[in-house]
Amino acid sequence: MNISPSKLNTFLMFKLPAAYFTGVRTKSLDNTTCVVTVKHRWINQNPFNSMFWAVQGMAAELTTGALVMKKIKESGKKISMLVANNNATFTKKATGRITFTCKEGHKIDEAIRKAIETGEGQTVWLSANGVNTDGVEVSSFNFEWTLKVKSTILL
Repeated sequence: MNISPSKLNTFLMFKLPAAYFTGVRTKSLDNTTCVVTVKHRWINQNPFNSMFWAVQGMAAELTTGALVMKKIKESGKKISMLVANNNATFTKKATGRITFTCKEGHKIDEAIRKAIETGEGQTVWLSANGVNTDGVEVSSFNFEWTLKVKSTILL
């Protein structure tokens, strides 16, 4: 089974309802890029009439995490994934539709290859930038993902 935008959106509804009900949606996913959007609405606003930072964070994390999930699935190996660290910068009020994009699938390929070859955990920093409908960046997120091949115990 392939990971697709519609399957990710269904996954959100059942496993990450906060993201789903605040409007986070995957729009496209391929080998190098993932695009996720979220629209500023009453349910996801802050007291300053813009999008709450955590909603932006959910969309940005999904952008990077969906790429990691896709690459793990394609590897055919059982690999655990976890965010170890993150940081963000906010440069403009987030209103309207915000589009988050991560174009770093190649970094994940390298980290998975090393994890499989060495059997040791690997980390990879992935970035997701959020832009409004005018093409102006409103926020930038960085996530440090840890990847480790799950060991099989033979008795």
